[in-house]
Amino acid sequence: MLAGCNSSNPSDSLAVNPPAAQAATAPVVQANCPPITVLDTNAVHQVYAGTRGDPSKLVYQASLSDTTRSCSMNDSTLTVNVFAQGRVVPGPLSKPGRVNLPIRVTVKDGDGEIFSQVTSLGVDVPAGTAGTQFIFNNPNVAIPNGPGGASKQTNVFISFDEGGAKASGKKGGRRG
Repeated sequence: MLAGCNSSNPSDSLAVNPPAAQAATAPVVQANCPPITVLDTNAVHQVYAGTRGDPSKLVYQASLSDTTRSCSMNDSTLTVNVFAQGRVVPGPLSKPGRVNLPIRVTVKDGDGEIFSQVTSLGVDVPAGTAGTQFIFNNPNVAIPNGPGGASKQTNVFISFDEGGAKASGKKGGRRG
């Protein structure tokens, strides 16, 4: 004997799943989104307890490596969402706890600086580790927007701020 269930509504069937809602997609920016360059001259930040340059007095060393960005724009502003990956490595005089990393984002259009901001990023360094990774994010790098986005001469630079160091962008950089 065979048994069955009849229904005129296909959603009553156990084998039919309701259609999935389509995910909303972000609008594509049809503009120049400037590249990010890690400045080699300030890609490493070292903190010492005592004599600078003495390896036995190193508290920690931080470095910046990979970068990425995304851009959004309106009629007057191009906003660059800047990301950078880095690492903090404890030195011989390191203690577990939070270290504050001074990270500078600078935007230049040709030789002219159009944005510069230092952010203090807190990174927890746990006891007994060989190092810890961090992600830096500044979603609010706002620069003037022209037709088609930023000019082809616009570049974003990221580095550690070593007491007011300025991004030069002329040499010694890695693009991400």
